[in-house]
Amino acid sequence: MRYSLVSRFRGTILGVLLGQTLAKDYEQKSQNCFEMVKIAILGTQSLISLGKLDLDDWLKRQQQRSFDLHINNKVSLQAILATIPVALFFHENKIKLRENLLRVLQIWEYDPVVRDGTLAVGYAIAKSLTEKLQPRTLIPQIIAFLGETSTSIPQNLLKVNDLLEQGVGLEKAQAEFSKQEKWSNAIAMAFYCFLSTLEDFPLAVLRATDNGNVARLEARNSHLQIIGAITGALSGAYNSTVGIPVKWQILLSSGNLTAWELTSLDQMLELADALVAVWSGVYSVALHPSESQEQGCVMSNEQALLCVYAAPHVIRSR
Repeated sequence: MRYSLVSRFRGTILGVLLGQTLAKDYEQKSQNCFEMVKIAILGTQSLISLGKLDLDDWLKRQQQRSFDLHINNKVSLQAILATIPVALFFHENKIKLRENLLRVLQIWEYDPVVRDGTLAVGYAIAKSLTEKLQPRTLIPQIIAFLGETSTSIPQNLLKVNDLLEQGVGLEKAQAEFSKQEKWSNAIAMAFYCFLSTLEDFPLAVLRATDNGNVARLEARNSHLQIIGAITGALSGAYNSTVGIPVKWQILLSSGNLTAWELTSLDQMLELADALVAVWSGVYSVALHPSESQEQGCVMSNEQALLCVYAAPHVIRSR
């Protein structure tokens, strides 16, 4: 294995946060985008707590925090970010990946473009986590995964393929995908930035958040934060934390993390580690003290640190 699964999970989540952080320097802060990342964090906590996707628990956690769950024209594309924990958790099974990504989208009234964008991003992340991503075949595989659709995402992804084969630069790609105000163009731009600099996380994210044509992009209501966040997630999953500069990780200081209601970088990394642990079948006694108490057991401090490991599906079905 080139990179550990833990480092890829961490890289994906770090990538989302860094993509947003760098993009917000160039455009007006989008509260809706931050709200969706907060929902993703709550969703991660739900997956860790229950070991499965429970939409009722997701809704309960979000309603307790008074998040506005209604999707409108301003926030619909950002819903993709809220589904990333689900893509991580079900990455090894293509059927369950698709099924659960579509399930979590039921929380909102989503647009078909959001559906296709969610499936495309989730599939690409899964390919990276299983170390089966081949840049030449990724886009045809994504289109097959989407199935029959009325959106322009397949056509735009094929256009990305053509631009990459022609060696087209960033400025021409930006011009191509800013001709019309379409959400699918933002998704295509994120895939272009990722695949054109596959092995270079910093360059991919910097290109995704490039403000060279910011006036034109803003005029066409391009979603700079969502492009940065999706590119960061895709590149973070592929390159893991190994590819993310330490100084960039330091950039996510307490001051920057407060927008997502996180107190420290360690808190975010612990969430990623816990998600991997639950996915892999780790059963931590310390996380389930009530089960021991119900059976009349008393644990010492040393026993509370014990964990049981098993392959997925062995301890409990996901």
